[in-house]
Amino acid sequence: MRIALGIEYDGAAHCGWQSQANGCGVQDKLEAALSGIAAEKISLICAGRTDTGVHALGQVAHFDTASQRPDSAWVRGVNALLPDSIAVQWAQVIDADFHARFSALSRTYTYVLYNHPVRPALQNGKVGWYHAPLDVAAMQSAAQNLLGQHDFSAFRAAECQAKTPIKTINYINLQQRGDYITLTLNANGFLHHMVRNIIGSLIYIGAGKQPMSWLQALLLEQDRTRAAPTFAPDGLYLVAIEYADKWNLPVFSKANWFDFKVIT
Repeated sequence: MRIALGIEYDGAAHCGWQSQANGCGVQDKLEAALSGIAAEKISLICAGRTDTGVHALGQVAHFDTASQRPDSAWVRGVNALLPDSIAVQWAQVIDADFHARFSALSRTYTYVLYNHPVRPALQNGKVGWYHAPLDVAAMQSAAQNLLGQHDFSAFRAAECQAKTPIKTINYINLQQRGDYITLTLNANGFLHHMVRNIIGSLIYIGAGKQPMSWLQALLLEQDRTRAAPTFAPDGLYLVAIEYADKWNLPVFSKANWFDFKVIT
């Protein structure tokens, strides 16, 4: 039997999604809790592996088990065995052909940036921070060059294991509310550090360190060393994974989450 899960977690409390030898990964905590409920060893496959410090609102994973349990056991029962920083949001029996990673049509990330002269305290670890004023209009205009299918080698980490640097960005948008800037991207897939490298380069443009045309030049040059340094993971959220309707998975229901939980 295959079970799909919707998962939320605070990345600041863990060393990324992937299982680690010292057990600090989100995957480690979830597999231990699921194994306790199933009374057998459980192995998880997720839609997108997040780095240390990166948060998730709509991570999706699946596992196979011979254990028969009510859906509530895979949610409330598992959550009772998890640290407060991780919570299963929903669980659903699904066809064996479903694959959390390969069945995904697209992924959505949002980066929340606090643009203020003084660093935050209560939101430490939950938002990125840049001290100097930023020209959001220039950043938004430059970002449109990333729409469509491109070779994103300029925004790819050296340790990236993706088979190809070619990805398609379906949607990209920057919005400003007071001292907060949000960058939201939807794509068919993301390279390692891709969003953090994009936001770092957009900040260079917003701060006047580079012209708006620089982003397009980076795409054409395909040289990671020419782009801005990788920005902090703190403000990055895996918001949602999109699947075909045939899987009948719960629709992400926290569209206004940033209004009420982060941008306050």
